[in-house]
Amino acid sequence: MNFIPHEQAALVHGIFEMLALAVGAAYYRLLRRRSGGGSILHGEGFVVAVGCVFGAAIGNKAVFWIEMPHLFVQYWNTPTLLLGGQSMVGGLLGGLVGVEIAKKLNGIRHSTGDAFVFPVLLGLMIGRVGCFLAGLEDGTFGNPSGLPWAVDFGDGVPRHPAQLYEILFAAGLWWWLAHLRQRLASRSGLLFKLMLVGYLGWRLLVDAIKPIPYTYPLGLSGIQWVCLVGLCIYLPLVWRQWPTGNQHRDSERSA
Repeated sequence: MNFIPHEQAALVHGIFEMLALAVGAAYYRLLRRRSGGGSILHGEGFVVAVGCVFGAAIGNKAVFWIEMPHLFVQYWNTPTLLLGGQSMVGGLLGGLVGVEIAKKLNGIRHSTGDAFVFPVLLGLMIGRVGCFLAGLEDGTFGNPSGLPWAVDFGDGVPRHPAQLYEILFAAGLWWWLAHLRQRLASRSGLLFKLMLVGYLGWRLLVDAIKPIPYTYPLGLSGIQWVCLVGLCIYLPLVWRQWPTGNQHRDSERSA
């Protein structure tokens, strides 16, 4: 099944990528205004936005080349090093690091991550539509499968539609986090940590049914190893910040 012509795959993917960024950014600005957070064009909002953009851009490329080290050797001295490839996991972790560095340099001590949760998930779902339509040109498809919903992306081989799996996962994660939002309102930053841990755990699992371009120890891909490291760092943070039964009852009484 050819969703779009081969020569237009990169263009369609790029359009959805830009749409995901634009819609996600617009939704983030809307949520900030609703919460009284102010503009992202000056002050604290600008600091966070700049840190996020630069961090995500660097992490995006870094994790892609961790995933594809065999290609890094081939392209290290060409424009492809900066222009080719990207990684959602890298963008998410890089954006996180970029924001934390920017906050540290500007003396911002409170958490700012919760406002990113739903814009990130929205952008992810839109972007994965483009990945799905780009088919084999995108490289996010799954391994061959005999399941009834397996998709032939044009080479005659039915495969796991991993892009659609991720859209469904993101929608379910959105629902779960929206359900928890009020309960966790007094625990600033925990909502973002849950989103991050959920997505890293998901990618660790779902990438097991995708082709592995370069095999690292234990038969894992580079992205899976990055997810493991991220989970080792953030799962203990979630555990420490998660409200116990007594803490939850106390917060309800004080509300």
